[in-house]
Amino acid sequence: MTNLASRAGSGRRWLFVLAALAVAALLAWWLWPSGGGEGAGNRPGAPGGRPGFGAFGGPVPVRVEAVRQGDFPVYHKALGTVTPLNTVSVRSRVGGELMEVLFEEGQRVDAGQLLAIIDPRPYRVALQQAEGALAQSRAQLRNAKVDLERYKGLYAEDSIAKQTLDTQQALVAQYEGTVATNQAAVNEARLNLEFTQIKSPIAGRLGLRQLDVGNLVTANAETPLVVITQTQPMAIAFTLPEADLPLVVSRFRQGNPLGVQAWDRGERVLYGEGVLESLDNQIDTATGTLRFKARFDNEAEMLIPNQFVNIRLRAQVLEGATLAPSAAVQFGTRGTFVYVVKEDNKVELRSITTGPSDGAVTVVEDGLAPGERVVLEGTDRLRDGAEVEVVDNLATDETAADNPVVGGKSGERPAR
Repeated sequence: MTNLASRAGSGRRWLFVLAALAVAALLAWWLWPSGGGEGAGNRPGAPGGRPGFGAFGGPVPVRVEAVRQGDFPVYHKALGTVTPLNTVSVRSRVGGELMEVLFEEGQRVDAGQLLAIIDPRPYRVALQQAEGALAQSRAQLRNAKVDLERYKGLYAEDSIAKQTLDTQQALVAQYEGTVATNQAAVNEARLNLEFTQIKSPIAGRLGLRQLDVGNLVTANAETPLVVITQTQPMAIAFTLPEADLPLVVSRFRQGNPLGVQAWDRGERVLYGEGVLESLDNQIDTATGTLRFKARFDNEAEMLIPNQFVNIRLRAQVLEGATLAPSAAVQFGTRGTFVYVVKEDNKVELRSITTGPSDGAVTVVEDGLAPGERVVLEGTDRLRDGAEVEVVDNLATDETAADNPVVGGKSGERPAR
């Protein structure tokens, strides 16, 4: 009895072990990745392997998009710094009490607009003094000239000595010099009086006020009253590596206007569009880059001085280029290739030569023609000649885009 029980227990253990091994082998067979290398997968229904991605033995579902033809702008990207064309720190040119401030912080001002007033009374008094001294010297000059004419007549009659006439002529010249000096003093006093009205030297936008009414201001003080920045137009400085220079510099030297775009750091918001205005005359040996400057109208005033922006310099436009979605471009030991869906819904692995890309679209220089359909998704299950089922065609099929429900239930698409 004991031997029979022992044999029965041992048999059950072996059954459990065999069942566990069978389950493990089935899981390994089911989860084992498909082989075949680049662009290959298990052929649907092939012996000795698990079924394909689609139905058992059926075509592989894929998503495709048509290759199109169009113009493709070639951009060079860089990091730029917004720099104003003019920045002025407004300081008083005369000293005195700040009587009035006639602007608001952040306000736009025009050239010559009155900003503030310094106490003008001392300068009016100084002007009056200078004008009085000028009037006195002019009177002396007139009297000396009358005496000179009189001495000339007496000298002609041989009534006075030549020395007396010469002395009078020298006195007239002396008074003429005094008049000129006093006239300069009057002009200086009048200019100082004019400087008591502080005006904007340029058109731009004001910053924050640095001085308040009632403060004593000295001439050319270190602290400015306010800073004015010219925001329209605005410049952006950026650099490009030496490898990008031949095309950009040659087109700039030929007089072709090169468009420049300024984007935010995430490249989601376009701050403005401008043109390349100038470039430096030497390459920085430390970085191997050349400095450029672009000019922007900045009508919306989105560009702020010292702001960092992402620059896109449009070097050229490839007209009539063959454009394929970048998601369809594959890379492997064969080089660059795509899967092309033919009319019989079978795919062809085709090697291509690519050109510039903007991330979403890639220029195909050789290997594709406009109108051909390339696979976007499902490439990991494909091999050359495999049969596919197009489940979501994102090609430029306007009818399908405008009318996604054609017969059947909502969400279903017509068979292809």
